[in-house]
Amino acid sequence: MFKHISIEQFTQLQKEKHVNIADTRDVQSFTSGHISGAKHLDNNSVTQFVTDTDFKEAVVVCCYHGNSSQGAAQYLFEQGFIEVYSLDGGFELFKVSQPDDISHS
Repeated sequence: MFKHISIEQFTQLQKEKHVNIADTRDVQSFTSGHISGAKHLDNNSVTQFVTDTDFKEAVVVCCYHGNSSQGAAQYLFEQGFIEVYSLDGGFELFKVSQPDDISHS
């Protein structure tokens, strides 16, 4: 089962190891701002994400507020990822607490 992770725990995890970040928000929201290094994840890209990502590496899933990311996190866990987290507070909390770690594309 996936686990919940706070912004502080996520920041610490990134210092310790490589973390794959999957952002499940809509494309427009993702493009206007996302956690640096995040990949957009939706129904069209999930298969490619699963194929391209090492199952042994940590995966943190974020959405707007930390609710809908839970379903995606559970799905990734069921696909065989070992260490999967849902980011509590989502992108909205992250951008307030970590504004220097936001990318725009």
